[in-house]
Amino acid sequence: MAMGAMGGGRGGPGGPVGHGGFHGVDEAAQKKLNAQAPEIADLGARVVALFRPYTGRIIVTGILVVAGATIGVIPPLIVQRIFDDALFPVAGGGPELGLLVRLVLIMIGLFLLSAVLGVAQTWFTSTVGNDVTGDLRVKLFGHLQSMELGFFTRTKTGVIQSRLQNDVGGVSGVLTNTVTSILGNVVTVASALVAMVIIDWRLTLIAVFMMPILIFVQRRVGQVRARIAGETQESLAELTSITQETLSVSGILLSKAFNRQRAESARYSDENANQVQLQVRRAMSGQGFFAVVQVLMASVPAVIYLVAGYLIAGGTGAITAGTVVAFTTVQARLLMPLMGLMRVALDLQTSRALFARIFEYLDLTPAIIDRPDAVTVADAPGPLGRVEFRDVVFRYPDAAGAARPTLGGVSFVAEHGQHVAFVGPSGAGKTTILYLAPRLYEASGGTVLFSGADVRTLTQESIIDHVGIVSQETYLFHATIRENLRYAKPGATDAELEAACTAASIHHVIVGFERGYDTIVGERGYRLSGGEKQRIAIARVLLKDPPVLLLDEATSALDTVSERIVQEALDTAARGRTTLTVAHRLSTVIGADVIHVVDAGRIVESGTHAELLSNGGLYAELAAQQMAASQIEGIVAAEGPHDLPDRRADRAPVGAAGHDATLLLTADVSDTGALPVLEPDSEAPGDERVWSHRS
Repeated sequence: MAMGAMGGGRGGPGGPVGHGGFHGVDEAAQKKLNAQAPEIADLGARVVALFRPYTGRIIVTGILVVAGATIGVIPPLIVQRIFDDALFPVAGGGPELGLLVRLVLIMIGLFLLSAVLGVAQTWFTSTVGNDVTGDLRVKLFGHLQSMELGFFTRTKTGVIQSRLQNDVGGVSGVLTNTVTSILGNVVTVASALVAMVIIDWRLTLIAVFMMPILIFVQRRVGQVRARIAGETQESLAELTSITQETLSVSGILLSKAFNRQRAESARYSDENANQVQLQVRRAMSGQGFFAVVQVLMASVPAVIYLVAGYLIAGGTGAITAGTVVAFTTVQARLLMPLMGLMRVALDLQTSRALFARIFEYLDLTPAIIDRPDAVTVADAPGPLGRVEFRDVVFRYPDAAGAARPTLGGVSFVAEHGQHVAFVGPSGAGKTTILYLAPRLYEASGGTVLFSGADVRTLTQESIIDHVGIVSQETYLFHATIRENLRYAKPGATDAELEAACTAASIHHVIVGFERGYDTIVGERGYRLSGGEKQRIAIARVLLKDPPVLLLDEATSALDTVSERIVQEALDTAARGRTTLTVAHRLSTVIGADVIHVVDAGRIVESGTHAELLSNGGLYAELAAQQMAASQIEGIVAAEGPHDLPDRRADRAPVGAAGHDATLLLTADVSDTGALPVLEPDSEAPGDERVWSHRS
């Protein structure tokens, strides 16, 4: 939530710099809030440093503010001359019209100059403040982009959004108006006091007598308002979190699936009612004080008139009508700048917690960073695309100390062009292995090698440039198909897009849409089927053309027909690439060169599909369970694929994921010995290997 500007308005150059937002701090509440905020060394200096790139504009702004504030106190002095020398000459006689015209013209000229300076000051203030706020927001966003994957898995999205939007927005007013507010109010107060003393020092004493009382009362009221403002910030953060959770496509589907729309609306309504109440309390807090201030300030001129009358009657000094009018004019300009200076200090104190939260994120050190001497994959000694794990151990940072590591001593080698699959029970650590390969996570022990080099000696950017990832949950932006594809290669030509989509078996579907490649896919691609989204994701990876392909349950959420079609596209994409696949459905990996069975963080079996079935271990058990679960009573054998003209999908492929999968799913499961076993007909390497069947 934007906390409001420290100087939300401008009283004109030389006039009081208005304020909005926080008007003070409840000391006890603020101390508690600051205690909860992270301790940031040299916080004030770091905030000041944000303005350093704009020093030139700040200097110009300062000159404009000083000039405007100085000009602002001249008109009351001219008013004194108008009354005492032009309208009602002290020496007697009628009005001096010539002098009156000159003085009036001077006043009008000063007002015009003040207005011009005011426009220029506003422009400089606005540009500097908003540029600094924008720089801070971009810097924070860029730093978050550099954080490791683990940071986002353990941090709520709403919390990150709150830091980026609400906290930065909350300090934007401070960044925009602090400099001009301090400088303008200081100059205004100083020049007004000097002018008041010049006009009459005795009346000055009377005018400033009540200031300490007003300052004390204003401070107490400001404390209450700050506490309410803090509560308002927390309430708005909760509203943001509720909105993010429930109005996303997934959130809407969830609420509709469980018929919880009314409950979610009630939850939002309750928090919104709290927000409204806080806003009303914030608006009303201090209104009594400001009413008293208005009464007192309106009464000061009356008191001045009274004191001036006694002084004139007592003959203690020459006080003219011009003196009284000029003095009350200057005095009216004094209170608001004084209150503005107090609000600056209080707003800075209130904003301290927000600045600390922002810099806390900026000070986060990514758990995975490049070494100073890191080299690119191009300089690695091994074959491009070779992936090797040597006794790799991994434990999540937030895991309990007594808990077993997610991975414990994992070792394997994936040669260039080889298809290596990982299967096993849920939670065994398969996906973790996949994410360790491109160093999205950092191994707790052992060594992960990419192209023959320890990934810790390679730059992260060069590793990712050589890796393509297709996950179970395909993420598509709310944009056109063309824009989603070009996310992988911004400069890709239309011909390249079509070639990639043809290879992914999705081009003919796209051209069937009314807008073709310019079709908007909707939030997270919800306007497309699961298979279509996956094939677009595959096409996106093909555009990147990486030597290493990571497939994380890429077909597990699809129906049988879509699975076969997507699997054919994946087989096409995997040709000539090192492919690491995580799968629960064994039918999708039976053609892999090597299958590693993972259980409880360790590789317990390794081999080909045929070898693992023959071993009668965990893999054979998983295969038997899946075939038993897939049997349909009365179905003896799977029918061949049929063309369905009304279906956007292709006909099911006949290949490692089609015909072989059919045999696997329709075999007699009375024992594992009846399972179809694939064995190579030749010694051709990688995806050139030809498979045959034996029972």
